[in-house]
Amino acid sequence: MDGGSDSNAYWSANIRLVVICLIIWAIVSFGFGIILRPMLSGISIGGTDLGFWFAQQGSILVFLALIFFYAWRMNALDRDRGVDEE
Repeated sequence: MDGGSDSNAYWSANIRLVVICLIIWAIVSFGFGIILRPMLSGISIGGTDLGFWFAQQGSILVFLALIFFYAWRMNALDRDRGVDEE
């Protein structure tokens, strides 16, 4: 495989990972925190309803988890492609 197609495959995998993370984040923050909030209001978590929790805390925690997930997957992708930092 030449360097160009290998580079394209690397960036394609990177962009795919970014898109997946952004979709998950949008579903959690916009979907659960805003659109589905009335449906989640009957479920209690930590003294408040689940929709409010997603709007205030859940989306932030999911965002932080996605940052660590992205870093972990990119390190694995870098190792597989031989472009890791070590």
